[in-house]
Amino acid sequence: MLNLIKLEFKKTKLGWYYKGAVIANLCILGMLCLIGSEEKNLTQGQMSMADAGSTLLLLGTFVRSVFIVFAGVLIAKLIIGEYKNRTITVMFTYPVSRKKLMAAKLLLTGGLTFLTMIVSELILAFIFSQLNDVYQFSPEKLTLQAIGNEIGSMLIYAASSTGLSFIPLYFGMRKQSVPATIVTSCILIALIGQQSPGFSIASIIYIPISLAVVGIAIAFWSIRKIDREDVL
Repeated sequence: MLNLIKLEFKKTKLGWYYKGAVIANLCILGMLCLIGSEEKNLTQGQMSMADAGSTLLLLGTFVRSVFIVFAGVLIAKLIIGEYKNRTITVMFTYPVSRKKLMAAKLLLTGGLTFLTMIVSELILAFIFSQLNDVYQFSPEKLTLQAIGNEIGSMLIYAASSTGLSFIPLYFGMRKQSVPATIVTSCILIALIGQQSPGFSIASIIYIPISLAVVGIAIAFWSIRKIDREDVL
């Protein structure tokens, strides 16, 4: 399985993903600075970044929302696009189980999404903490200790968001539609990314975990049914 994932990784040109991730992180950082600047004159109860916890929650919500869409694009490129263009038939001629091929694609998508979320959150949290020391966007200092204390939560939310990111696979596979896959990703982040001072749907951990279970079930369903599908 590991060899299949490596082959899929080499076959897929991911330069666009890395560049997009850098640009997205810069945009998120700029958004956080803009929100912090706008909230300086507000009372603490109205602020989205009133303390370290709420700041990291907002940052995490932005990061996970962006990379759920990236995951949708990856699914569209690695799976739906190959079905639509019938290039998947070439892979199915290999002396390898179809289920393993599909699993390798999904594991690559999930692993890359999870890793990118964690790395992005940690890097952005560190950079924003340094900027916050200078410009005081948040009334409470964002320390490295505060960031370290939230690593467990970051891992849980990233894992649940990774599972959730498989949900668009179902809608994309129904009609082998790339737009349906990406649009479903956007709808998901619109639902879970709703944010207001003191409240976020994403902060209710049972919601993303429940959706993650649905996404993982869809991934297993896609793997199990692959042998029964005729792609010709």
